[in-house]
Order: sequence, then structure tokens, then C-alpha cells
Amino acid sequence: MRDLLDTIDAWREQGMEAGRAVVVRTFGSAPRPEGAVLLRATDGRLMGSVSGGCVEGAAAEEIERARATGNARVIRYGISDEEAWGVGLACGGTIDVLMEPHVRPEVVEAARRSAGTRGESVAIAIPLPADAPPAEAGAHPPGVGAPPEPPIVVVAGHGITSGSTGTDAGDAELVVAAGQLLEEGRSRIVETAGRAFFVEAYPVRPRLVVVGAVEVARSLVRYARELGYETAVIDARAAFATRERIPDADRLEVAWPDEAFATLEVGPNDAVAILSHDPKFDEPAIVEAVRRGCRYVGAVGSRKTQANRRARLAESGLTTAEIATVHGPIGLDLGGREPAETALAIMAEIVAERRGGTGSPMRQRMAAAVG
Repeated sequence: MRDLLDTIDAWREQGMEAGRAVVVRTFGSAPRPEGAVLLRATDGRLMGSVSGGCVEGAAAEEIERARATGNARVIRYGISDEEAWGVGLACGGTIDVLMEPHVRPEVVEAARRSAGTRGESVAIAIPLPADAPPAEAGAHPPGVGAPPEPPIVVVAGHGITSGSTGTDAGDAELVVAAGQLLEEGRSRIVETAGRAFFVEAYPVRPRLVVVGAVEVARSLVRYARELGYETAVIDARAAFATRERIPDADRLEVAWPDEAFATLEVGPNDAVAILSHDPKFDEPAIVEAVRRGCRYVGAVGSRKTQANRRARLAESGLTTAEIATVHGPIGLDLGGREPAETALAIMAEIVAERRGGTGSPMRQRMAAAVG
């Protein structure tokens, strides 16, 4: 939803409202994950996607039906749909899609709160109609649905701020489940208090902090922003940290890394890429990033440079385990040499570490240790 906020605003300025379809459950090789959204404006315009193209037309019709009836309902699309409800997924997967007559204001507000600079994580628990398909895959005729019920709003660190499951135990279970989903950055159906809720998670945007406004940083910031990261670039050299050199960064800080880290409140939500290739910048930045518990810390330099650096990091007080978390040489080995290729390798490694991909060096080291 975050990438559709501008669309919603533009449509409303034109006097248009919208209904929406949102993927609430997937089976097999579904093309879009839970939380993927398709919007339909009152004039028929579409934005977003729930399937990559194969069921968009049918989903758009169901949004319009929901608008006409005022009912929300869940429809299952899958490989067995050729007999009755019209369309299926060419990939062979199955998806359950919640059709809503309008875009809930709580959802829009949650998306906005999480998208802002240093925002807060919010989850919206939407009660599903009682006739929604079961958790098992397989053909399921669409029910008539029911009028949308008020959602439950869960704010990370504050618990439920609006609504209730109806029981204290259910509320407690929902808070725990929502917290876990916000941490994982994904949405899914949660069953509690005898009901099924689609918990739509809006974690704060991850952030990439780049130390060194070098040429690689230009491309790295562009890639990161395309992937939904907030970006900050730090360099103590004022001639380097300029908008002309790094036009796409959300923030530019002319400061030493440790000073900038304090100003930016760098922490566990951040990936830190250290590109300055100068020990007086690199090593204090590595020490500070590790001590702040950043989710990813990587630094440029050859294998020989890394070996020498590890010795100095140990002298700085980092433990062997802490030093082992530092990625160096930074980036996956894609074989590239140009600045944009190097930036791609770095961003690929950051994504692999965040998502637990098979290319993750940490995962490879763990697998080697087990094997």
C-alpha cells in the first residue's frame, strides 16, 4: 500500500474514491505475496497488482461488486478455477484475495505513519468474513461476504491502540503475532478469539546508511530507494557530500561517522555500507555500527586489507564474534568492476542478508559449519 499512497491522494483530489483487493493467503508458487494490493477507482482506473496480471481483470470486477453490495468477501483463485469462477494462475499457485468496497482510512494512516522518516511500525488486523475460504488449499466457491467490520490497530511498542478481538487473551495473542510480523516485514492471516484476522504489517522502512560519498554510493542509493529503503550518506569531506554528487539520498551528513551515527540514531533497523576506503573513516564506523547492533555492516577492501583490518578491530575492543559479522570484502561476487556493478553486488548482499537468501554469506558460513 505504501507505494500507492500518491495514487490514492491523486484520485481523491479528482473526486474519486477507490475499492481494493488485497492478497491475504498464498499457496504454492503464487506470483505476489500476502499484502499485495490492487486498487480500482470509481471511474474504473486500476493501480497495483495482486497476481502479476493473470487475475487482475476478475479482481477488478469483484472490487466493483463489493462497492455495489457494500460487502467484503474473500475469493480464492487457483489452478482449479477453470470450471466455475473464471480465471486461474498460470504459475500453478493459489491465492485468497480480500475484496473491499473502499480503502480503509486506518490502512492509509498506517502506511503513512510507517513511511515517514524514522516513522513507527503499525499493523492493521482486519476481521475476515465468516465464509472466507479455509486454510487448506483447494477449490472454494466465493461466499456472499459481509459488511466490513472495524479493524484493530496495533502499534509496535504500544500494543492495541484501537479495537479489540473481544477477549483479553485474544488481544494479547494478536499483539504478539503482530509484533512478530512487523519484525519479519510480512503480512498473514492470524486466528485468535475464534476469528480469522488478516494482519497487514507496515514496518518502518529499512534504512541504508552509506559511509563515503564515493561514486559507488551514487548507484547504491538509487538501488536502495527503488527497493524501499530510506537512505543516508555520511562523509566528513564537504566537497564529496553534496547534492550534485549524491542527488537521490534522503539525507546527507557532513560529519565523522560516529557523530553522524548519533545524529541519525543508527540502530538495528539499519544496514551500513562503508565505502570510504580510508581507515580513519572506515574503522570507527565499523566499530560504532557493530556496537549499535546494525542488521548489516559491510566495508570495502581487498582480502588482505580485511585481514589487517580485523586485527585492528580486535585492538579496538570488538570480539571475534562481532568481527565475524562484518562483511568484507563487501558485496556478493557478481564479477562486476564498474561502480554501478559494485553497487548492485552490495545491494544484493544486503537483500540476501535481510531475506535469508541462499546468496547470503552468513547463511553459507552457517551451512558450511553444519556440513
